[in-house]
Amino acid sequence: MPWAVRPETLFGGIFPTCRKYIGGKAMLDFSQHPEFEAVKSEYNGHVRYDFKVLGKDAIIVFPDNFVPKNKWVWRAEFFDAFPIVDIDLLEQGWALTYIGISDMYGNDESVEIMRQYQEFLVDAFDLEPKATIFGFSRGGFYAVNYAAKYPQNVGCLYLDAPVLDILSWPAGRGKSFGGQGTPADWEICKKVLGLTEETAADYKGSPKYHIAELAKADIPLILVQGDADIAAPMEENAQLLIDNYEKLGGTKFKAIIMPGKGHHPHSVEDPKPVSDFIKAAYEK
Repeated sequence: MPWAVRPETLFGGIFPTCRKYIGGKAMLDFSQHPEFEAVKSEYNGHVRYDFKVLGKDAIIVFPDNFVPKNKWVWRAEFFDAFPIVDIDLLEQGWALTYIGISDMYGNDESVEIMRQYQEFLVDAFDLEPKATIFGFSRGGFYAVNYAAKYPQNVGCLYLDAPVLDILSWPAGRGKSFGGQGTPADWEICKKVLGLTEETAADYKGSPKYHIAELAKADIPLILVQGDADIAAPMEENAQLLIDNYEKLGGTKFKAIIMPGKGHHPHSVEDPKPVSDFIKAAYEK
């Protein structure tokens, strides 16, 4: 590939742990490819690169003990928001990544960008072929829709207060924000998806319509949800997974329900139950 270079030049020779383990695998050296506009910084003590690819802003963070076929977390949305599990896995040797596809509401174009981005990452950095995707809030649109279309590319899903139905949020045709939803976001959503107020009810691209596909593929899925969520009401979103995932054939499902908790703060106080579930998804 055009971005591949000799492993001894990876990151300009400043990341020796990577050179040590990659053997003869050629990997992307941002310093030799200005077209990526990469900027190096630090994220919780680890090497971070912000760069551009596929016309989008992207981020990758490398663990200290980066190895061939390194496992990785893909934040579908809201990088560094409530990153309790992200950081826990980073400290255990997982890479982190993100590509900016905000305000696309899981449409077909965003799903294809995700496919291309994953192909790029796996080839450029010799990552584990299957991603663990974190879908927080509206990130559920991307995580679920991508996993449903390309289940062979996904090793695990962690959904946290996910939105699974555009009619719940942002449309507000249920209980989201007292039936108001978020009008400004709803206007963007309709435009991106090519919908009107009249045709929205017939839209079958919401993640809730793909639960059976995830279950059939038996993708390990862990759900974290507060039962007092007024943004993405549990009964209109997460409850659909709780009621149906195992019935439809999913054998690796866990739900962590937090009484009295709203949409924020996301994630968990103790990352171990979530991290352990994700790691177990890759055990042979």
